[in-house]
Amino acid sequence: MKIKKRKFGLLSDGTKISLYTVSNKCMSFSVTNYGCTVTSIMVPDRNGNLDDIALGFSTLEGFIMQNNVFFGVLVGRFANRIGNASFKLNGKTYKLDANDNGNCLHSGFNQFSNLVWKAKEVHSKEGTGVRFSRTIPDGFQGFPGNMYVEVTYLLTDTNDFSMIYRARTDADTPVSLTNHSYFNLRGEGKGTVLDHELTINADSILEVDKNLIPTGNFTKVSGTPYDFTKAKKMGADIDKTPFGYDHCYVLNGKEGEIKECATVRDPVSGRCMKIKTNQAGVQFYSANSLSNKHGKNNVLYTPRSAFCLETQQFPDAPNKKDFPSCILKPGETYESITIHSFSNI
Repeated sequence: MKIKKRKFGLLSDGTKISLYTVSNKCMSFSVTNYGCTVTSIMVPDRNGNLDDIALGFSTLEGFIMQNNVFFGVLVGRFANRIGNASFKLNGKTYKLDANDNGNCLHSGFNQFSNLVWKAKEVHSKEGTGVRFSRTIPDGFQGFPGNMYVEVTYLLTDTNDFSMIYRARTDADTPVSLTNHSYFNLRGEGKGTVLDHELTINADSILEVDKNLIPTGNFTKVSGTPYDFTKAKKMGADIDKTPFGYDHCYVLNGKEGEIKECATVRDPVSGRCMKIKTNQAGVQFYSANSLSNKHGKNNVLYTPRSAFCLETQQFPDAPNKKDFPSCILKPGETYESITIHSFSNI
């Protein structure tokens, strides 16, 4: 296992940005201290050929100027949507940025992905990688509390790529952190993912309104286009949905325990990715709005040329009393774990 650090670029104020590449004898991932962004994941196919399976940009400038689709970034303080761009906590109403049809998406205009993070290399029995950390001030994005945040990206010799998030706060605050990587197991820029085979360990999804805000009800997936309880091509029923997939699946298993989340297989390359997490839900997004975006090596990314599986707390949880609590209190530690295991079939 090894870590290679190199210069990735400069910000306009002269701040130096670094890129870390963590590799074992088989695969590697790269991540930058600008936004804790995963810039590439190199994985072999069944014949041993390496491809980058993560969409993104070749340069720092691409991530700064063009990444309004969140390629590979750390999302916080609260991932996904909060209805009416507001929530009430301890008798006080907090107003957020209304950046998505009057609602707040991925915490608004000021993103964790636009911040520079302190980096530390990690060598542990859990894996080798990089830990990023910083304190997010009270009022940033409209949320209460000074919150210390760290995210650790680790790789093992057995091709487990882990993302471990921890947070502490000095005031009650909603927290849901995730990574927004776009995957194509055939290789980024190599067509759509509609024939990728997907299994999600969930019997229900969150019912949503026209703006994708949860109503508070759960909908059984059995007999619907949203059923991935058994392996099914992502494109098999996508035309039976109004716009494609952009839904939070309610994962089976006990809250807070690490459990099977999803499995994706590409029949052409043979690559397989299995995901485990301790989170309550996973947002399956079929990149419906991805268009006119030139990525690595100027390749044009098209709708449904990737997928996202964002492990998280339920969207709009700050406004839904019946959802699992997303409130972090002083003295507690938020911990979210997601493990991506890569193999071939």
